[in-house]
Amino acid sequence: MAFDGLFTKAIVSELQQLKTGRISKIHQPNSQEIIFQIRANNKNHKLLVSLHPSFSRLQLTDEVLTNPQEPPLFCMVLRKQLEGGMITSIKQHETDRIVTISVQARNELGDQIERKLVIEIMGRHSNLILLDASRDMIIDSMKHLPPSVNSYRTVLPGQPYIPAPPQDKLNPFEVTETEFSEIAGTLQEPKDIVRRFAGFSPLTAAELLYRLDNQASFSIWQSFLQSFSAESMKPTVVENDRKTVFSAVELTHAEGTAQSFSTLGDLLDKVYFARAERERVKSQAIDLERWLSNEIAKLENKMKKLQKEQETAQDLDTLKLYGELLTANSYMLQKGDKEVTVDNYYEQGTVVTIPLDPRKSPIDNAQRYFSRYSKAKTALVRIAEQLEKTKDDIEYFEMVRQQVYQASPIDIEEIREELVELGFMRARKSKKKVKAKKPKPESFVSSAGIPISVGKNNKQNDYLTFKLSARDHIWLHTKDIPGSHVVIHDAEPDAQTIEEAAGLSAYFSKARESSSVPVDYTAVRHVKKPSGAKPGFVIYFEQKTVFVTPDEDLVRKLRK
Repeated sequence: MAFDGLFTKAIVSELQQLKTGRISKIHQPNSQEIIFQIRANNKNHKLLVSLHPSFSRLQLTDEVLTNPQEPPLFCMVLRKQLEGGMITSIKQHETDRIVTISVQARNELGDQIERKLVIEIMGRHSNLILLDASRDMIIDSMKHLPPSVNSYRTVLPGQPYIPAPPQDKLNPFEVTETEFSEIAGTLQEPKDIVRRFAGFSPLTAAELLYRLDNQASFSIWQSFLQSFSAESMKPTVVENDRKTVFSAVELTHAEGTAQSFSTLGDLLDKVYFARAERERVKSQAIDLERWLSNEIAKLENKMKKLQKEQETAQDLDTLKLYGELLTANSYMLQKGDKEVTVDNYYEQGTVVTIPLDPRKSPIDNAQRYFSRYSKAKTALVRIAEQLEKTKDDIEYFEMVRQQVYQASPIDIEEIREELVELGFMRARKSKKKVKAKKPKPESFVSSAGIPISVGKNNKQNDYLTFKLSARDHIWLHTKDIPGSHVVIHDAEPDAQTIEEAAGLSAYFSKARESSSVPVDYTAVRHVKKPSGAKPGFVIYFEQKTVFVTPDEDLVRKLRK
């Protein structure tokens, strides 16, 4: 990755389109992200600030994030101070990963006020700080840093804002040709550039060295720095088996598959959104994932024990034989015998040695074997039923675990509700009664403009298939692989729409990382739910099959 100072410069260049725009709405989806909706140049924009320790960034985004029912306190402070305000400037602090957005707003009395948003993109030390611009006084921040945590500066409401400590490095944009000529000979490795100049990550430094190619060319140096401006950027992602790297400029030195983007926002959505979404879900569902894993482990142990019991009980023919032979040869036995060897009249010329209880009479020994035979016969039926139920439960929990892995935050609550309704989990205590909502499958639109819906959990799957869809719409599901129900809301979709919907089905399934995934499709009227089946389980017929490879870019393209 390379969200360094130069990439920040490029981001700030791209964000200049927001100047004079008005902040219409502010949302805080979680403890680490803020979304500003801004109306600028007759267009709506979404500005995302993320303080995630691994994915901290500032960008324009087209992705949709789910907001909580009650906004957090910091979000309410931002709304009070900034909503309706106009952005007057967006500036980077030298070549640091620090961006200041100045906003002209009005207070409750209608008086004009100046506010600043300072975004510090520093990994786990990232922060978003709201300032009173007239005094450079902190109004509030996403992360509070008392003196006990940070001796250099205090970040608390009411405290003066102290910028992050400066780096003892050269500003690359202020280097003269003479200075460059003196330094160029010492720049042998990426770490040499990172150590001397502010704003460079090892990736960006490696690209610069590759372009210099052992030449002390000041024009190449200037051209490289200039390529981080809006008019010269070429947002690029390079992927290989080991890692994914990105930059605001073309990465000519990096090995792998390169992909270009029209904007830095699109690039960052590609690189970060799926990972960040997974992290959001993980933080919200870590207890649920652990619970599901434990339940599956318990069921798998239960399955092994039942299989052992089944092997033991399957010896019932021997028990019946012992009982019959003891009854036929009772005249030969005496109480106190520990075993007896008798002719096996079921197999001529063979004998059988039967263990006996010396405390019992011959007839009682025979009856004991008949009783064990009867119990074993009953046990086999019970074990077979238990094995079938245990197998079904494992299959169900595996499907739910896969849904949790691919869920969005709002899908997690529906999964919890489902497990509570089925009696697998206890309902979590809540002070407020939440009104039940209809499940909301995710919406997509094919290249031909045909709506497609995807169920992200079993509640959504059942609602989509049996409530939301018409009988002649086309239903899709991965063949013999746990996954989502997908419906094309059209009776006769074109071949490309079917292929795109199949791609969605494969992506939202356990086969997401596979290739050439089989996907069945049929009319909704051919999909039935067996009586007593768990949510999400269906049977279908008269299907056709297509083979597709899941593609995240296709999912992002079709997402409504």
